[in-house]
Amino acid sequence: MPDEPRFTRSAETSVVEMAPGIVRRTLGWGDRMLVAEVSLAKGSIVQPHAHPHEQVGYVAQGRLQFTIGEATAVLERGDGYAIPGGVSHSVVALADSIAVDVFSPVRQEYK
Repeated sequence: MPDEPRFTRSAETSVVEMAPGIVRRTLGWGDRMLVAEVSLAKGSIVQPHAHPHEQVGYVAQGRLQFTIGEATAVLERGDGYAIPGGVSHSVVALADSIAVDVFSPVRQEYK
């Protein structure tokens, strides 16, 4: 558990531009995980990358093409994904979209 309970209001969070057309809001974290909302404009691309954090999430709105390792899938509202730590992954926004990501351990640079 975090040292104390905390609440996050989306309107009060910082918006961080991750790449053209892609912004992130960190919505909360504890000792072992962090949750972020990522908004992607149609046509925007999350370039291939990897990080040591395990990442799971779901598409809250829109349509996203995920490539995780050698596998590619188009995910729509309500679909989920799991990305093991250290595995390369990328995303193409096929429509204006929102994804909700959970990272473990906490991504300190996202706090």
